[in-house]
Amino acid sequence: MTLAETRFHEIAAQLPEAVKGKMFGALCLKAPNGKAALMVWHGFMIFKLDKPALNETLSLDGAQLFTPMEGRPMNGWVQLDASHADRWESLAGEAFAYVRTLEK
Repeated sequence: MTLAETRFHEIAAQLPEAVKGKMFGALCLKAPNGKAALMVWHGFMIFKLDKPALNETLSLDGAQLFTPMEGRPMNGWVQLDASHADRWESLAGEAFAYVRTLEK
């Protein structure tokens, strides 16, 4: 199991309303409204963030917009590698809080 997968399960245990699921065949956490907040993708942790948090997170070294298919970045999603694992838990909380506000 990768560090991202291990931390995913730890984070999920701390978010009692989170529902584990799949997105693009990868592990994800969804809010009660069914919206995905974070996922694990090829060893990266991926977060859905509001614009201010997204811009701040994109300023980190190595952070980039999540692009599951070449040339098709996903709006509002950022990916971080394990060098930022110390931020994953707080970003997960931000992501979960944000997606809870989105309509179904």
